Amino acid sequence: MGHREDLLEGAKKCLLEKGFVGTTARDIVKASGANLASIGYHYGSKDALMTEAFMAVVQEWGDRFTGAVKGEGGSLERFRSVWDGVHAGHEESGPIWAAGMEVAVTRDQDRLPELRALLAASQGEGRKGLVSMFTGMPEEDLTEEDLRTAGAFYQALLNGFMIQWLFDPASAATPAELTEGMRRAVAAMTAAKAGPA
Repeated sequence: MGHREDLLEGAKKCLLEKGFVGTTARDIVKASGANLASIGYHYGSKDALMTEAFMAVVQEWGDRFTGAVKGEGGSLERFRSVWDGVHAGHEESGPIWAAGMEVAVTRDQDRLPELRALLAASQGEGRKGLVSMFTGMPEEDLTEEDLRTAGAFYQALLNGFMIQWLFDPASAATPAELTEGMRRAVAAMTAAKAGPA
C-alpha cells in the first residue's frame, strides 16, 4: 500500500476507536505510519480524509451482510432477514453509527462541513441500497419517488434501531420484535383502509 491507502486505513481505525471529534491528525499519522504532510498532500485536510474513511467504513458495513438476505422482495421474511443482518453486526458497527451520530447532533454547523455535505449528498445512495435490500428490486430500476418514500422510511427505521442500540442495547428492539411491529402496523392500516364491516 502507498501513503494514500495507509492514511485511509489509519483514519478508519481511528474513526472506529475515537470518533470524529476525538481523532487528531497525529492519531492518524501514528495509526498509518505515514507522515503529517501526506494528509494534506493526498486528501487536502484531516476532515476530508475522515469523511472518506467514514464513507468507506459504511460501504464495508453494508457489503458484509447484503449477500445473506433471504426471502422474496417485500416479504416479512425478507424484512426479518435484513434486520437479522443488521443486528448480527450491531456491536461491530456500533462505532460507525456513533461516529455518524456525532456528526448529526453537533451544534456547531461549521464543524466538519465537508462531511456534513457529503453525508447529505450520499443519502440517496444509502436509500437506494436499503430499498434494494428490503424489496429485492435492482438499484438501477428504482425511481426518485422510491428513494423519497420507501428509502426514507427504511432509513428512518435503520437510524432509529441504531439509536436505540447505542442508547441502551438491553432495551433495543430485536429483529423479531421489529418484524412483528411491522406486521401489526400493516394489519392495522389494512383494517383501517377496509373500514367497518
